[in-house]
Amino acid sequence: MRKENEIANTATTTAKRSALVLLAAAFLSLPLHGQQTASGTNSAGGQSSGVAPVADRGAADSSLPPDIMRELDAMKKRIEQLEAQLQKRDARSAPVSPAEAESVTRGPHIPDGPLSAASLAPPFSTQPSLAQPAIAQPAIAQAPSDSAGAPAKKEKIAPFSDWDWSWLNGNPRNKDTAFDSKFFTPEIRADLTYTYDFNKPIDNSMGGSSELFRSNELQLEQLGIGGDFHLDNVRARFMTQFGMYSTATVRNDPSYSKGQWNIGDADRYLSEAYGGYHINALDGINIDAGIFMSYVGLFSYYNFDNWAYQPSYVSSNTPWFFEGVRVQIFPNPHLKIEPWFINGWQSYGSSNSRKGLGGQIKWTPRPWVNIISNNYGLGHDDLYIPNRGRIHTDNSIEIKYYDKPGKTLDKMAFSFTGDLGCEFGPSTTTSTGVYLQGVGCHGDTRDSKSLGGDNFGPGINPKQSFAGWMLYDRTWFKKDTHGLTLGGGMINNPGRYLVLLPPINGETASSAAINAPYFSGNPSDPFKAWDASITYDYMPRQWLTFRWEYDYRHASVPYWTGRGGVTPPGSGGVPYTNNGSPQFFACNDGNTSGSLTLSGAQTACGAQGSTVWFPDLRRDESLVDIDIMVKF
Repeated sequence: MRKENEIANTATTTAKRSALVLLAAAFLSLPLHGQQTASGTNSAGGQSSGVAPVADRGAADSSLPPDIMRELDAMKKRIEQLEAQLQKRDARSAPVSPAEAESVTRGPHIPDGPLSAASLAPPFSTQPSLAQPAIAQPAIAQAPSDSAGAPAKKEKIAPFSDWDWSWLNGNPRNKDTAFDSKFFTPEIRADLTYTYDFNKPIDNSMGGSSELFRSNELQLEQLGIGGDFHLDNVRARFMTQFGMYSTATVRNDPSYSKGQWNIGDADRYLSEAYGGYHINALDGINIDAGIFMSYVGLFSYYNFDNWAYQPSYVSSNTPWFFEGVRVQIFPNPHLKIEPWFINGWQSYGSSNSRKGLGGQIKWTPRPWVNIISNNYGLGHDDLYIPNRGRIHTDNSIEIKYYDKPGKTLDKMAFSFTGDLGCEFGPSTTTSTGVYLQGVGCHGDTRDSKSLGGDNFGPGINPKQSFAGWMLYDRTWFKKDTHGLTLGGGMINNPGRYLVLLPPINGETASSAAINAPYFSGNPSDPFKAWDASITYDYMPRQWLTFRWEYDYRHASVPYWTGRGGVTPPGSGGVPYTNNGSPQFFACNDGNTSGSLTLSGAQTACGAQGSTVWFPDLRRDESLVDIDIMVKF
């Protein structure tokens, strides 16, 4: 009996399912995009299927079992849901208006400054075109067409925005923008560092760096508040530099001491400040005037963007900024040609009458390679030496050679930079009667008159050149939350024309142009150096980096601050203060000798009952820095 009941139940179930299939087939034959009319056509203009509309089938199907009716109603609801999803997909595949494209969140920042909806006018977008649907189209789908039936033009994108460049050295790693608007995209940076120099300088003063300045102290390196303005193809950007940068950057520029109006004070709190216009030609052309980042040396001016805090000499001794006019030309989304017309070599003003010319070429042929070439020439950049020219080339390549997202070992990349440069010019006599020796890119023994200078007879024009390289390797772990960088480099600068002067008694590039009594920058004074570093980063959020770094640096001559410091004992009972005359030798009582020569200083200090003071300089430096960096 149980066997017979099971057979009967199975037959009933089979019959029900067969009826449901037949009814469902009839139901699915209804048109999805229009209701059937009484005349036998639907509102979309199609022919009638011969099946009654769903709305009219309640009475006709009232004899069906209730469970089948429930299943039909559920199927109807499911079809309505699928139709709604299809309509949403069609809406997403519609082209985006220029206003919508401009409001898209900015893509990854690139070394030449933000090129995004913040800096490019419509119809540019900072991400891959939103005209591509979120759901993949069937293979038979046709490309969208305009009203004339021709294929629609592919929407352009901002240069360097179609691939992820957050891995680059010198490029911020943010993948998102905290806030954006049609008119302004803000940017905030904070960089706090604690540095411990194992030489333990008693005056807490460090030298030979454009990033680290004080030992055994917590210091605000930079507080940057600014952003990008963008409206109707007009663009502007500014970024402040409150903190150590506002004094350390200016002291390496001698031009501000020439003439009036305190140029150094006027610009010291701005790292970037420019305005310009975007032209809708090629893949974009930007024309900007003001203070802009140069990126000579690959590392960014902002430490948050870099793989290491203290870069090697090639980067630390070459420019971070230029002031003048630049034109950014993008023949395609992966190539930038950027000529410069500027005041001079990292200078707010012009040390002499001749301006500088230069430019950058940036090429990203693949998502794993970045090539940059910076070149400079023409300018006369030595204060009070009007006929000495300078040329320089700086070339870098970055390659990401391992990329396995989601693995414990995420990715690996390296960067290599090589620099060559020199100065050249004849011997000459200044208006004050000071004789200046000529220099050359290769060095020579020709008579100075043959080089266009005054006739001082046979003499040697020493080699005044710069050669250097640096190599860094970076590894990321655990979804890019941890990073490890190993690197270093070296330079050979036989004339010291690009060596950062130690801040002895408040020495600056401006005072050294008159005289540098303790560490000269004279032609034929050699300088060779090398360094190595290891950096560990913890990056729990894309806006925040905790950094620990160890650096070892060596020079061929005493250069780094030792235990005794680089500040005179002080005068008037005030210890470790500058006496205001860095161009002269100082006495051990803190007073200035008033003499440019050592023999004269010995006489002058002896008359005061004192002796000549000397800074404590060492050939080696090792340090640890701990940093907290934020960028929104």
